[in-house]
Amino acid sequence: MRPDLILASSSASRQMLMRNAGLTFRAIPADIDERAVDARLEQEGASPDRIAVELAKAKALSVSVTHPDALVLGCDQTMSLGSRIFHKPKDMTEAHSHLMSLSGKTHRLNCGAALARNGEILWEVVTIADMTMHEFDTAFVSRHLQRVGEKILSSVGAYQLEGEGVQLFSAINGDYFTILGLPLLPLLTKLRELDMIDG
Repeated sequence: MRPDLILASSSASRQMLMRNAGLTFRAIPADIDERAVDARLEQEGASPDRIAVELAKAKALSVSVTHPDALVLGCDQTMSLGSRIFHKPKDMTEAHSHLMSLSGKTHRLNCGAALARNGEILWEVVTIADMTMHEFDTAFVSRHLQRVGEKILSSVGAYQLEGEGVQLFSAINGDYFTILGLPLLPLLTKLRELDMIDG
């Protein structure tokens, strides 16, 4: 009998991607202080992609400890522009500042995932997408944020590519699943190897 698959997240977009891919799972959010882990790793000089995978591992292990026989998936995403790491904007003023600093530049989304069972990491991966924004002025950003509203504060880049945020971009190099925060293709390959899905 196959073990339960648990997504250690409350993310609606990750759940949607997994459901659409035909996966059967439960969602149980990890109980970790992400910002504390993040801050420690940043202080150690960890790269944005390493921070993403370390947070994914911490989430997977957190839920694996309380559900030892299940296969637990942890995911996390960091966003970087050069050496600067972005976090979710605290308010609309900070969202405006984020978008202005990304204007005309290429930033990177680093998407980490890890699978744990019985308190041990079985697998980890990082996928990357490079995102190039149009140049825009401050008045345009204000109008855009007024239209999309405060739901944007739940997104690290202050945009949602699956919505009106797609208008901000001139080029994208990377897959849709990485951008939405779940490296789905390598995950499905690993689940097939582990005999969690048919194939």
